[in-house]
Amino acid sequence: MGRSVKRSMWTHTAQRSRRARRPYPVRTVITRSQGNNSCFQRLPAEVFHMILDRLSGWLFKQCTLLLPTEDRLTLISSMFSQMPCFKLEECTAAGCLGFYGYGVFLKTMISGWGEVEWHRVFNFLCSFTNLLPKIKMAVTGTPGVSCSLELQLRLFCRQVLLDPFNPLDRWLGKGTLFWLTRILKPWPMVLQARLLFILYGPLLPPDSTLAWQGMVEREMSHSDLGHMAGVIVLLYRNLDHLTDWTTDTMQTILEELIVLPEVWHMENVARLFVLCGNTVCYSFLANKLHNGQLLQVSRLIVHIILVCEKDGYSMNWVVRMVHQVCQGFNTSERFAFIQRLEDMFSEVTMELIEIVTAGNHHEGTGPFQTLRSLLQSRAHFHAKFLHMFLQNE
Repeated sequence: MGRSVKRSMWTHTAQRSRRARRPYPVRTVITRSQGNNSCFQRLPAEVFHMILDRLSGWLFKQCTLLLPTEDRLTLISSMFSQMPCFKLEECTAAGCLGFYGYGVFLKTMISGWGEVEWHRVFNFLCSFTNLLPKIKMAVTGTPGVSCSLELQLRLFCRQVLLDPFNPLDRWLGKGTLFWLTRILKPWPMVLQARLLFILYGPLLPPDSTLAWQGMVEREMSHSDLGHMAGVIVLLYRNLDHLTDWTTDTMQTILEELIVLPEVWHMENVARLFVLCGNTVCYSFLANKLHNGQLLQVSRLIVHIILVCEKDGYSMNWVVRMVHQVCQGFNTSERFAFIQRLEDMFSEVTMELIEIVTAGNHHEGTGPFQTLRSLLQSRAHFHAKFLHMFLQNE
């Protein structure tokens, strides 16, 4: 009797519990055998945005675990197409975090996937955003004219695909390298250079437009050029694994980059190569010397020495690099190269003296300070160079 009462009480409690849960749908997880529809398709856009904000791609990944990649991407497209913040040139809100949220969602969803599926994701993004035609419009037009489109492409590619990038982190570097090469691959080298500038070139306040003319007219800081140098180094370090890029390819891209939209201020060229480090810098200089461009190489080295003095980098690095360059010459060529370098020091010094005496300070914030730094850098370079020479005797 007591057992029957207990069973009755338990049944009554269970029925009340079921009645209390009745407002919730009986089936909330949809598997492949139940069709390609997903519970996400039945959610209002506002609710889906809240889930995206709170749980990122993890919940979507779990709920669509049994679906093939194409179906998952179709579901993303159907939901994201309702949200202007996730689409190129459709959200005008300043400081919108839509692309950032999109990137967090996407990276969470594809974590652990192989490159074959990454290719499918990239093709999906190109189709969903009309990415390639928009890139073509930006890289074939006059630099800076379509500044809004340039900035939108930069934000989308950086926040959705390329960032965060840390050259010391193997996994982050691998992801950045994959997406970057997919973005660059469809274009000829001259347009790859322009696209690299759009993605990683310095921005000017207050409206964050790309500093196309700034690179030509004035010195930019090392922080302005750091991201660009980082991706150049990333490409150079992985040339052995890239089928569409070689040392000659990168040489051409760099040659095109430093004349966009016109020839850069020499200190900006030098600062970029200082930030890129020895491998990139030596490869670039050696290639130009091989092509007989001694004058250009000597001028660039003088400005690299100047930048090292201004920015506080060790002069030993420059001395070792010049010594490395000299190893490619015979004795007579080596002395001719050193003489040309000394002549260029004198030429650049006289150019700065003329600017200072003429009062043409529009070419920089401090021509006199630059002249002073050049004279100091020359003395420090010679001291280090002679020290190395005496040590080798």
